[in-house]
Amino acid sequence: MIGAVDDTAKWSPTPGRIMAETHDSGFDAVVLTAVWKHGAQADADLPPLRRAVRAAVAQNVDPLLDIYQQSGDTPASPDDRAAFAAYAAALARALPSVDQVMIENEPNLNLFWDPQFGGDGSDTAAAGYEALLAATYDALKAVNPNVTVIGGNLSPHGGDEPGASRPTHSPTKFIEDMSAAYRASGRKQPLMDEFSMHVYGDSPRIPPTLAHPNTTSIGIADYDKLVSLLHTAFGGTLPIVYGEYGVETTVPAEKRKLYTGEEVVTTVDAQLQAQYYREAIELARKQRDVRALFIFKVFDETRLEGLQSGVRYADGSPKPSLAVIQSLESSG
Repeated sequence: MIGAVDDTAKWSPTPGRIMAETHDSGFDAVVLTAVWKHGAQADADLPPLRRAVRAAVAQNVDPLLDIYQQSGDTPASPDDRAAFAAYAAALARALPSVDQVMIENEPNLNLFWDPQFGGDGSDTAAAGYEALLAATYDALKAVNPNVTVIGGNLSPHGGDEPGASRPTHSPTKFIEDMSAAYRASGRKQPLMDEFSMHVYGDSPRIPPTLAHPNTTSIGIADYDKLVSLLHTAFGGTLPIVYGEYGVETTVPAEKRKLYTGEEVVTTVDAQLQAQYYREAIELARKQRDVRALFIFKVFDETRLEGLQSGVRYADGSPKPSLAVIQSLESSG
C-alpha cells in the first residue's frame, strides 16, 4: 500500500476535492491525525475528522487515524492513560469507516513524550508508552475487535543520553525497553497488531538505500535489523508499516509567494525527491513483512518551517514525484 499522511481535507472547505487529488496522486490511503489534550472531548474534535473521512471513502481512499499528543499533555499517569484510551475509543466508535488506528507519534522524542528519562536514567518514555498502548489497545478492541491497532510510530533517530539538552531515545533502545516493560507487566494480550516505523533519512540529501549497520538508527534499508529487534522483543514477527517518509524540496522562485517564513533545513531539488521516493517504495516492496509506506504529505505545508515533502506544491500543482507515485501505484 502506498499512502500519505495529510490533514488538509480536515480544514479545507472542499474536502472532496482534496481527497480526489489525493486519489489521483496515486495514494491508496491517507492518515488523518487527532491530537489529544488533557480534558479533550472526542465530540469536539469529530466534525473535521468526519468531513475528511467521508471524503476519503467517497474517493476510494482508505482513511486511517493517528492519535497522539504534544509533550505538555503526555498521558503519563493511570488517569491520563484511561482518558486517552477513552478518547481513542470514542473516535473509533464515531468513525466506523476507520478500521486502522495508529497510537502515538514518535514517543521516543521529547517533543511528543516528556519526560524521556527518570531521575536514575531509566527509560520512562518506553515504559509509559507500553502502558498507554496496552490500555488503548483494549479500549479500541472493545469497540471493534477487527480494528487494526498500529503501535510504535517511532522516530528513526535518537540519542539515548539522559543529560542531553534534548533528551531522546533511539528506536533500537526504545523497542528493547518497551519489550522489557511488556514482559514485566505480565500482560498476556498483545500490545498491537502491527508496528510502525518512521523512516526519514538523516537529512533530505540522504538516500533511502543508506543502511545504519553500526548505529541505533533505523531506516528503510535497515529492514533486517528492525525485523530482528521485533522478533527478539515480542517473540515473533509483526507486520511492519513505514508510517512516515518524506524528502523536503526547494521551493522554486515562482512558487515562493505561496509559502511563509524561512526554511530551517537543507532541501533538495524536486527531481531528487522523485528519485528517492521511487527508491524507497521499490525497496520496501522487496521486504516481506512490510505492508505499507506513507509519504508525508500530499500537499506541501505552507510554512517553510514545516515540511515541504509533498508530491504537490502548496497550490496543488504537481512535482515530479507525483508521476512516480502514480506509476508505482499502478504497477503494484
